[in-house]
Amino acid sequence: MTNLAGLLDEAVAAFPARTAVVSGDIRLSYARLAASASQVAHLLKSRGVGRGDTVALSCPNTPAFTMVYFGILKTGAAVVPLNILLKGQEIAYHLNDSGAKAYFAFEGTPHLPMHVAVREGFERAEGCSHLFVIPADASLPLPWADQDTVFETTSTDDEDTAVILYTSGTTGRPKGAELRHRNMRANALCGAAVFGCDAERPDTYLATLPLFHSFGQTVVQNGAVAYAGTVVMMPRFEPQAALQLIVAERVTVFAGVPTMYWGLLSAVHDAAGELDPAAITDTLRIAVSGGSALPVEIHRRFRERFGVTILEGYGLSETSPVVSFSVRGEEPRPGSIGVPIPGVEMRLVDGDWNTVEDDPKAVGEIAVRGHNVMKGYLRNPEATAEATRDGWLRTGDLARKDADGYFYIVDRSKDMIIRGGYNVYPREIEELLMTHQEVSLVAVIGIPDASHGEDIKAVVVPTDASRITPEELRAWAKERLAAYKYPRIVEFVDTLPMTSTGKILKRELIRGHAPADRAAALRPGPPSRRRR
Repeated sequence: MTNLAGLLDEAVAAFPARTAVVSGDIRLSYARLAASASQVAHLLKSRGVGRGDTVALSCPNTPAFTMVYFGILKTGAAVVPLNILLKGQEIAYHLNDSGAKAYFAFEGTPHLPMHVAVREGFERAEGCSHLFVIPADASLPLPWADQDTVFETTSTDDEDTAVILYTSGTTGRPKGAELRHRNMRANALCGAAVFGCDAERPDTYLATLPLFHSFGQTVVQNGAVAYAGTVVMMPRFEPQAALQLIVAERVTVFAGVPTMYWGLLSAVHDAAGELDPAAITDTLRIAVSGGSALPVEIHRRFRERFGVTILEGYGLSETSPVVSFSVRGEEPRPGSIGVPIPGVEMRLVDGDWNTVEDDPKAVGEIAVRGHNVMKGYLRNPEATAEATRDGWLRTGDLARKDADGYFYIVDRSKDMIIRGGYNVYPREIEELLMTHQEVSLVAVIGIPDASHGEDIKAVVVPTDASRITPEELRAWAKERLAAYKYPRIVEFVDTLPMTSTGKILKRELIRGHAPADRAAALRPGPPSRRRR
């Protein structure tokens, strides 16, 4: 069956009693999950929702997300997953832009007060007719509780839209990437080739990544269902709790962004004597990183601590999302995002779409072609034409390729700093600074400079035991980097701003900078940050 919901139908047919979802004390079998998805589908059908329609979903990592997700798909409608942190005006924009006929939304909690924004967004949306509120109290009946538990999944075409994923909108209003059923299905099924997944030897996944995000949605939720595995829900990532769940539930697959791995390493250090790293090593089979470049130092530390090699992958919302991965079983090539997954091609291009010469030192923008590439941006032919050509998609990421065909991200094209006419890639500087024993986390940005156009600033989270000053760290970097590369400005902070998916928000660090900030930033931080 082409319909993405067919993955659930196939799993329940083969393994109805197997555990599909774990959330606290709740354990749902595949039969129960499929029954709940069918109830959602009946509810939508009773409201006139069917093939070709769109339905929005705002929900944290709870069993309801997966029930509603597959229930929408079973009707033939497309799912529009929304970030749970959106405000009312933003929700209204997404509902209107996607043409959603119905909206499922979690009611919120004291720590996640969604209800006001949800109601405001729904009331401001012009064509969204139905709001279904998902209660936070698991003991309360769900909106679909009185519906029939059997629903025959609607047949769909290869080209039908299954999911609309909205981009972050950092360079304008968010755009909806239309992903076909075949895009999403093929991406979920790549688990066999990439991770060695097998329904006869099911994996247990820890869902710390938000399921509304493409990474968590495809690699964790859909990847687990594709091979009848188990998803252990974690609504909010907390490093120590995540480690405890890995041990308690015998999690075999952990997928996270680099800052999550940084958090796990810090949590193990804090829990010294209370948590045996060997218990993690005994159960964890696959560790996956994506979302942003994984610092080589974190790669090394994780392997030393847990004996597990992180497989670094690469993808984006427009590619369902997986494009490439490290090769399981091979000695890792730190810094590499691996090779294209089966059925996908990658090449490096210049601004005119010309292929960059195959030279290990040559840098170009990654272009992708294959079964994973989106149909296009929803009702935005201009943006689609700008990003795609002859089946190829430009990603905006700069990379190089070695002689063996392995790709290495250099940086985002928009993050590249041009200082005095020289191209400077922040990731190179971040990688170096992360090797310093007193640096815990770092983000490098470009800020305006009157004489050089841009200057280089490193925003650093020191380790708890750090005694180094910003000036000393700057001098250390100066000894190891070319004169045009080292950060003239080093600032110590307690935390870095991050998205709900754990990516560092560099635009928040850049915002408000002016040339006059330079002198102030060079001054030493307050005594509490100097560790003297």
